[in-house]
Amino acid sequence: EKQVFQLRAHMYQARSLFAADSSGLSDPFARVFFISQSQCTEVLNETLCPTWDQLLVFDNVELYGEVHEMRDDPPIIVIEIYDQDTVGKADFMGRTFAKPVVKMSDEHYSPPRFPPQLEYYQIYRGNATAGDLLAAFELLQIGPGGKSDLPPIDGPTDVDRGPILPVPLGIRPVLSKYRVEVTALELQVSMLSIVCKQKSLSVGSPHPALDNHHTFASQDLPENELLHPPLNIRVVDCRAFGRYTLVGSHAVSSLRKFIYRPPDKKAQHWNMAG
Repeated sequence: EKQVFQLRAHMYQARSLFAADSSGLSDPFARVFFISQSQCTEVLNETLCPTWDQLLVFDNVELYGEVHEMRDDPPIIVIEIYDQDTVGKADFMGRTFAKPVVKMSDEHYSPPRFPPQLEYYQIYRGNATAGDLLAAFELLQIGPGGKSDLPPIDGPTDVDRGPILPVPLGIRPVLSKYRVEVTALELQVSMLSIVCKQKSLSVGSPHPALDNHHTFASQDLPENELLHPPLNIRVVDCRAFGRYTLVGSHAVSSLRKFIYRPPDKKAQHWNMAG
């Protein structure tokens, strides 16, 4: 029997991607393949941890088979990550696979299965790991009532992003404001570039060694610490005519041990009173 579905691919973020450019960064985008259809996210420039925050909708997906088989064993989704080059074709960076959460037309769109939660999918480049994809996928059957019976796509609208749909509020992580501070004690090159999420901080000095140089920036990060992107550090050598040469890079995979939480004033008051 033929059944018609709508696939929603919630492409939120990737982290620790392969550095495809000589700068130590990449210009990544993701291409999602399902059955005979494919769609791409937008390209984000110079980052190894792109936050696409983009919903890709595949309409009129036709599948053939028994209803219970489709629900329990849906087709595989293929996601490939590419680096966009200014000249020539995009470079392949890695691939991962996912299975969508399936909702039949007679089922309710309610917890615990819906809305689906973001999950990490391991990206592979050949046999080697090449980062992680943070995403969620749901396959919704279109019943006799048509698309009007599908659950609405709830989420903020951003006119600046044009036709790009953001990941809905019930699926995207809750963000909080963080202040990222970096102190460079000593460095035997000309400049240190630090990237958290997609914001870059530069620590520069005209001298061979930095003397306790401090810099900071505000950043919106998920309240769930497991979803924090790594802190990517690049060391570059400043050359003539504004050119930079990559010396080396390092990624701080977890920021958990560096998080400072201000003490609870109310708790402090009770402790002093006691």
